[in-house]
Amino acid sequence: MTVKQLSLPELVAACAQSGVANVGLWREPVRTYGVEETAKLVRDAGLTVTTLCRGGFLTALDPDERAAALADNRRAIDEAATLGTDTLVLVSGGLPAGSKDLHGARERIADALTELGPYAEGHGVRLAIEPLHPMFASDRCVVSTLAQALDLAERFPAHQVGVTVDTYHIWWDDQAPAQIARAGAGGRIHTFQLADWTTPLPEGVLNGRGQIGDGAIDMREWLGHVTAAGYTGAIEVELFNDALWARDGREVLAETAARFVEHVVR
Repeated sequence: MTVKQLSLPELVAACAQSGVANVGLWREPVRTYGVEETAKLVRDAGLTVTTLCRGGFLTALDPDERAAALADNRRAIDEAATLGTDTLVLVSGGLPAGSKDLHGARERIADALTELGPYAEGHGVRLAIEPLHPMFASDRCVVSTLAQALDLAERFPAHQVGVTVDTYHIWWDDQAPAQIARAGAGGRIHTFQLADWTTPLPEGVLNGRGQIGDGAIDMREWLGHVTAAGYTGAIEVELFNDALWARDGREVLAETAARFVEHVVR
């Protein structure tokens, strides 16, 4: 999504040019290009697919909508397995229309995971619950903190359900470092993502993720937290940003790689 203006073949070529060996993929372009075709494309290029995004949206009250969501998540698990990644990121879903029941919505997520966790395990895939910033609680994700995500995940084996740690969504939470340690102790940090927080947020707020180094988040601090918690997996950069999407995608990818070195690992 950081360079969604690139087609999948262009993305693979740009990764090779920039020395990027790992890529997190989103379902929509993968399904457009073809799941099997994408798997071959990245495999032939020597790329590792770190995660597939996204499953989730599991809060519906209507039985037919709920059944459709479960079926779609099973398809997402199948797609992740075909792509060779062991992690499907879940954005849990917002409140159903007319509902004000946050607790009930979260319990429906747990109910869905009871079905999806074993299915994912059977396909060699882990589910990674991603808490989103509270500004998205009504329409996109009723799971707003790592503590809430872990309270759900810990009902299931760690090899079935864990969490996504995303700096953009948790940097404001002074309890997050302790929750990262909690997640690490249980083997539940399934992926770690970076995006910076810049203001003012754009209208609609969804596409407000800043380029690394442009905002308020200390990336090295958060890398230190996940490293201390025992995380040794891939680190993804996931930017939703209209200004970046309007630029040449190869240039954005090269810039992002350089910012990662400058602000995260140097």
